Amino acid sequence: MDISTSASLGTPSPRFRRFDSAKTFPATDSHRRYYSSLPSSCSQSPRAGGGGGGTANTDTTHVMLANSTTVADPKVVTGDGGYLLEDVPHLSDYIQDLPIYPNPLQDNPAYSVVKQYFVNVDDTVAKTIVVSKESPRGTHFRRAGPRQKVYFESDEVHACIVTCGGLCPGLNTVIREIVCGLYHMYGVTRVLGIDGGYKGFYARNTISLTPKVVNNIHKRGGTILGTSRGGHDTSKIVDSIQDRSINQVYIIGGDGTQKGASLIFEEIRRRGLKVAVVGIPKTIDNDIPVIDKSFGFDTAVEEAQRAISAAHVESESIENGIGLVKLMGRHSGFIAMYATLASRDVDCCLIPESPFYLDGPGGLFEYIEKRLKENGHMVIVVAEGAGQELLSENTRTLDKIDASGNKQLQDVGLWISQKIKDHFSKQQKMTINLKYIDPTYMIRAVPSNASDNVYCTLLAHSAIHGAMAGYTGFTVGPVHGTHGYIPFQPITERQHKVVITDRMWARCLSSTNQPSFFTQRHLFENKAGDELGGIHVDDSENFG
Repeated sequence: MDISTSASLGTPSPRFRRFDSAKTFPATDSHRRYYSSLPSSCSQSPRAGGGGGGTANTDTTHVMLANSTTVADPKVVTGDGGYLLEDVPHLSDYIQDLPIYPNPLQDNPAYSVVKQYFVNVDDTVAKTIVVSKESPRGTHFRRAGPRQKVYFESDEVHACIVTCGGLCPGLNTVIREIVCGLYHMYGVTRVLGIDGGYKGFYARNTISLTPKVVNNIHKRGGTILGTSRGGHDTSKIVDSIQDRSINQVYIIGGDGTQKGASLIFEEIRRRGLKVAVVGIPKTIDNDIPVIDKSFGFDTAVEEAQRAISAAHVESESIENGIGLVKLMGRHSGFIAMYATLASRDVDCCLIPESPFYLDGPGGLFEYIEKRLKENGHMVIVVAEGAGQELLSENTRTLDKIDASGNKQLQDVGLWISQKIKDHFSKQQKMTINLKYIDPTYMIRAVPSNASDNVYCTLLAHSAIHGAMAGYTGFTVGPVHGTHGYIPFQPITERQHKVVITDRMWARCLSSTNQPSFFTQRHLFENKAGDELGGIHVDDSENFG
């Protein structure tokens, strides 16, 4: 990689990373190194530099491969010492003779001070840092970052952004940084906002996004593009992308949204379109696997602390006061656990991953009575997905799903608060004063804090660099502190959950001094010495 000087920028002249086509791998060759099953029909080297930019129409330079299923197979390559690269698709995998161009960042004075700004073609990110003798090792993802060569000219890029699913702090920040990043780093001036989620591709108007339009949106909660659940019609969405000549699609949403993004990519690949599809994972519950955490999570924990603090003030101000706070967490109790650890005012934390029961020795009611006798007040935090099996047994309701395919949960906060009141009313041993706080939608709707704002910027920039470099069909995120490009499958195949056999949950229990609640069935079925009541959870990925 050569270093050359740039004139007309003062003395001494800043030094830039320059593009040298003689020292870069042809597109197919560089990907062949990681993709042993690349069809022979892709063997021709793309043109270096120059050339006209393509469009999103199949009747120009885009040729479908005869055997498209081969290209769709996971790009997994094994190497020495157990090395395994879970690579992401590239436009050159299914489109022949793609021109390549020098990265415009080489002439950007903002990056002149960077010692090595472009990411090496071989750079990868380890999926797992800590391994045991028996565990798999050597699994990697492709490292995110700017490449020395790009597959889009600035004036040919027509990008779009869509937000799907529920609200989350940081959505507007991601939108802003995609628009500003494309404009300021790559000179892209055409960016559309899709109004109202997936259905907005074919049923709603679009919004023209410029740096001026998005300048202050990060200071607001929600999303300026609007959002919705469901509405995913792959054929209609890709028809709209093709009709509008869009060639970069940035999709922001949770696991269901990323599954939809995967289907969009597959249809685009099938049609042979030069369109990069990039997912940016969003879930306030932090239940997306592989990545370190999802954006908005830090803000959610910070805001949850405010609700816990209010509950603590209420509970300690009255006799036998109980402050009950319901927090988000449909299937994963990360917000409840981390807010409990951060506040240090919580006496009991209930999450979906750890079962509990109400009556009898060792149950929740007994623990509440004990804490009230000791302290005169207590604070309980319950995640929205906790105890759903108990509610189902009591209410006998049928399972219902929302437009995104998620099971509609019953309100555990109202249910458990009424159960506590009924129990102590019948016992007539102790008068309690319970205050119930549900800050769910207040937390979702706030702007992101400083930490999440920085994180959203890095996510947006990683997505932009990947799309401009020709990668597609992937999502972005930090893996052990370094951003990588991750195939859709590892992101969508399972949910990230609190590992109750891990030290972080033990720290939470130590903070609250609560018992390790398990149902009476678990206590009966499992002998002493079994791993935490016989509940075995994979702890290969955790927070510490």
